[in-house]
Amino acid sequence: MAQERKPLGKILAEMKAASDKQIKEALKFQHDNPGKKLGEILVEQGVVKPIQLAQALAKQFEMPFVNLGALEIAGEVVQSVPKQVAEEYKIIPIKKNGRLITVAMSDPLDFFTLDNLRFILNTEIECALATKDDVVEALAKYYGGGMKSEIGNVLEELTQSDLQVRTSGDTAPAGEEEEGDDAPVIRLVTLIITEAIKARVSDIHVEPMDKKLRIRYRVDGICKEVDSPPKRLQAAIISRLKIMAQMDIAEKRKPQDGRIQISTGGKDLDLRVNALPASHGESVVMRILDKQKGLVPLEDLGLHPDDYKRFKAIIKRPNGVFLVTGPTGSGKTTTLYAALKELNRPDVKIITAENPVEYTIPGINQSQVKAQIGMTFARILRAMLRQAPNIILVGEIRDEETAKTAVEAALTGHLVFSTLHTNDAPASLTRLIDMGVKPFLVASSVQAILAQRLVRILCPHCREPYQPDEAELKSVNLTQEDIEGKNVSRPVGCDDCKGQGYRGRKGVYELLEMNGVLREMTFKKEPTMRLMEQARVSGMVTLLEDGVRKILEGTTTFKEVLNIAKREDIAY
Repeated sequence: MAQERKPLGKILAEMKAASDKQIKEALKFQHDNPGKKLGEILVEQGVVKPIQLAQALAKQFEMPFVNLGALEIAGEVVQSVPKQVAEEYKIIPIKKNGRLITVAMSDPLDFFTLDNLRFILNTEIECALATKDDVVEALAKYYGGGMKSEIGNVLEELTQSDLQVRTSGDTAPAGEEEEGDDAPVIRLVTLIITEAIKARVSDIHVEPMDKKLRIRYRVDGICKEVDSPPKRLQAAIISRLKIMAQMDIAEKRKPQDGRIQISTGGKDLDLRVNALPASHGESVVMRILDKQKGLVPLEDLGLHPDDYKRFKAIIKRPNGVFLVTGPTGSGKTTTLYAALKELNRPDVKIITAENPVEYTIPGINQSQVKAQIGMTFARILRAMLRQAPNIILVGEIRDEETAKTAVEAALTGHLVFSTLHTNDAPASLTRLIDMGVKPFLVASSVQAILAQRLVRILCPHCREPYQPDEAELKSVNLTQEDIEGKNVSRPVGCDDCKGQGYRGRKGVYELLEMNGVLREMTFKKEPTMRLMEQARVSGMVTLLEDGVRKILEGTTTFKEVLNIAKREDIAY
């Protein structure tokens, strides 16, 4: 005889998702409205969140629950179920093991769908539960729809609009911007930007594909597709963006840079715009710069207390080079601005050379690089030395001339901040030498190097403690004893984080402070591996190790840390 399932109301009460009183009231409502499910009633009444209902149903039917928003499903898994089948039956394939496919669905009683899938796909099917909204979003993400938004409403209006003549041909008319804000294409472009700002987006990607124009938002480092306009609107949309960014709309063969300044929600925002010719048209990327959020205080960067104390002491030295290293989008500029903000006083003169000037800091002289007229980093740096500054910021060291000038400035009594593209802190020393700076100049001028990456932070509203398995612990060189009493957590997903399980990002850091031994090794051109070993002996905490500290604090996850830190660090 089959074991009787525990009532859904009792499970929700045990989860503390609903009180006994609320469940009784919902049951009474269900009695008066036959056909209504208890879970649906509780969600409609705002008592239970959709994700809590799905978790409770998973417990009731002894099925696994899956947070689709926190998953990245492999392409071969998605391809195992045709788009038409996935959309018709409202399911998402999440795992494939030989002839066994695991699918996520929102109704645990939909046995008809499971039987049909077994027949259609000629394979074994297992089921996991997910929320209905997560399934809809995953279908859009993996099978070509997009996140639901108001953009879809404007697209429907455009489909029926009598203004389709605007989009004919390869270019939009130069006077397009004069048609008024009610013109559907103009409203669509405005909506794409304002929706992105509301969703905490860092970058908007407008990407021409073969048969469509794809729009993607980058949130906390992850790209999400939104409702995509039809291909016929491509020319008008890109022309509108180029007009707003004050670019030449007739020039389609060369990359262009521009800037859009807007005010929304009481905030002044800059959009740094880049247009790049691609196979199917110009690809446009807009980076959203919030002038208020961009200037992060030093204490909010996410440095460990030990590194924070060392960082503050290093940047207050009178001279030397301080480098921040990491890939594009790792938060280098934010760190440098935080340092300048800390040092900005009336008795200190600070000059910067940037490309571009992302945020304006009162009291600091900021110069914009304009390579087309010869205003390069090196030329501005030479000129600013005649302005008698105390502190210099060079946006990026990318060539021998800039590197040598920066080092010479440090050796003549200036504190120089700059960025470099290397994978870790010790590699920056050998990189400068490879660029043509003499080893003894590198050894004597560099004070410290900060390597950094960004990891997603677990949502504080829904993260839950859990016991990681041996494989996870081994991946970052931890043992069960290391995590005793620690707050190791994993993502769940809720309304606050839009089901992602993460909200916002923090830095992971590797701070190398030069000492006598490291200077001697740099002078002798020792390899990066040896420099790394000595830096660790001297007290440097690697990116991986700092990431592990944040895992143990319950700030982030194993997956996030392994995405940004080299596995080789474990062996050092």
